[in-house]
Amino acid sequence: MPTVNDSQAFWWQRPDLGYVNDELHLAGHSLAALARAAGGPAFFYNAERLRAKLGALRDALASTGLRNRVFYAMKANRFAPLLGFIRTTGLAGIDACSPQEVQFALGCGFDEEDISFTATSVSNADLDILARHPGVLINCDSLSTIRRLGERCPGRDIGLRINPGMGLGYGDNDKLKYAGAKTTKFGIYREHFAEALATAREHGLKVRRIHFHVGIGYLTGQLPEWEKILEVCAGFVDDTPDVQSVNLGGGLGLPHVATDKPLDLKAWSAVIKRRFGPRKVEVCVEPGDWIVKDSGVLVLQVNTVERKRDTDFIGVDGGFNLAVEPTAYGLPCEPVPCVRRPGNTQAVTIAGNINEALDIWARDVPLSPLREDDYIAFLNAGGYASAMSSNHCMRGQFQERLLYPRD
Repeated sequence: MPTVNDSQAFWWQRPDLGYVNDELHLAGHSLAALARAAGGPAFFYNAERLRAKLGALRDALASTGLRNRVFYAMKANRFAPLLGFIRTTGLAGIDACSPQEVQFALGCGFDEEDISFTATSVSNADLDILARHPGVLINCDSLSTIRRLGERCPGRDIGLRINPGMGLGYGDNDKLKYAGAKTTKFGIYREHFAEALATAREHGLKVRRIHFHVGIGYLTGQLPEWEKILEVCAGFVDDTPDVQSVNLGGGLGLPHVATDKPLDLKAWSAVIKRRFGPRKVEVCVEPGDWIVKDSGVLVLQVNTVERKRDTDFIGVDGGFNLAVEPTAYGLPCEPVPCVRRPGNTQAVTIAGNINEALDIWARDVPLSPLREDDYIAFLNAGGYASAMSSNHCMRGQFQERLLYPRD
């Protein structure tokens, strides 16, 4: 069993996240101290990490030589102070997937023209709301949506969300793919594309954008596959006479375990330049996970340290309902003790407080010694955690806080 001094145990460390005098710090703040003040489950987000990620993404896109825009996918995390901070950076607009998200983004200070809307199974009530916001950039993912939007907003500029029939995701996980060999609900397939263009023309709608989103969490090793997908999608762009912009969706991945390597943004942007540089279109992206996930942690308190048969259990005061990705998608939230105690690591299983067999945070994970009342930070909890939380077993209470760096 490795010791706590083994550098492999701390693959996640970076300048804003690591141990200082054996206490885990994020953005210069002691997470144990923040957790004690919170008095219960709490999410903490590093504002400057968000800014740095957005800046790196904008720099990568600028290297393509193409006009570009970033839309933050707010479904990943809609904490209002976080959205307000993103707005103040001026580095990104908002990707919304419901009229309610559009209205929430407007309330956080974004202009209509800064909001890109892409949704599925859109209702008439949804379209009635969108019709009142003419500046919002709407991408239609079905013939039905095109027709019904055209009846309400003839002459409006729109985008078409297409489905290339190819997808990819973290670890080749089918649950993380939005397109592929199996027919999905997302987007317009090639065999229906001509009809989609004709339906738009019938209603005077101008198709200015092509949009696609094929999966979540791809890393550098999957870029050759991603480039093949872009080749297919470029064909849709070429067949759209008035296209001005192509939205590549989100899906950029980040490390979840020690063996993962960060996505190479230089290689990523080079793919974009090869496929769309000659076409001289504006390139847009709408990541959520990549921007916000590793900026945040969920801190829970240890309430039980007990051996049952051959397993050492660590019980904590929050369950899978606060961060469903480890259970639903197999995307782990790395557990890290907020106070590093001396002694050898020990393989433990971390269990939540929900009365369901699947409420396990991690199995047989080597951690430094833990005591009851200690705190554990679960990393990569900045995205698709609080936004997807539930009140299952009426244990859905938590706090959120946006942190600014402290020296």
